[in-house]
Amino acid sequence: MDETEFWEIVDSTRAAAEGDPEDQAELLVERLVRLDPDAVLDFARHFEARFNRAYRWDLWGAAAVLLGGASDDAFDYFRCWLIGQGREVFEGALHDPDGLADLLDDFDEEIDGDAEDLGYAADEAYEQLTGVVAPDLGLPPQAAEPEGTPVDFEDEAALAERFPSLWRRFGTG
Repeated sequence: MDETEFWEIVDSTRAAAEGDPEDQAELLVERLVRLDPDAVLDFARHFEARFNRAYRWDLWGAAAVLLGGASDDAFDYFRCWLIGQGREVFEGALHDPDGLADLLDDFDEEIDGDAEDLGYAADEAYEQLTGVVAPDLGLPPQAAEPEGTPVDFEDEAALAERFPSLWRRFGTG
């Protein structure tokens, strides 16, 4: 599976789920079980590589503005959600996290920003197909610390300064 096919699967399941992350995860499992196990592992590698690539302080800060704070787990689920938004939003956010203010049509903090189940969809599909737990993907582990300059999530003035567009649209201050 190449990158284009990976993003096509992400985009088609998001569209069919009308943006609901839980529905998207269910649809993703349904889609992946129609593939062979090796293709499911390829999808998992693409997903995990992007998940690790998004382990950055600036994205964590953007998540904190959007979510009104972001614990370690919340940031993990946010990164799954960000991948689930598709290539344009994901790559745009990596290029300029503050640009999420323009990339997101709307953001409902009740359902958006948290897509934990997307992170498990490939594992679930693989297990349904094979009856066994997915093997190690052979990717380097996530870095011990996020890339970039740390962000103080408690300092609203610093968040507003670092993410002015996001803060104007979604900030709590």
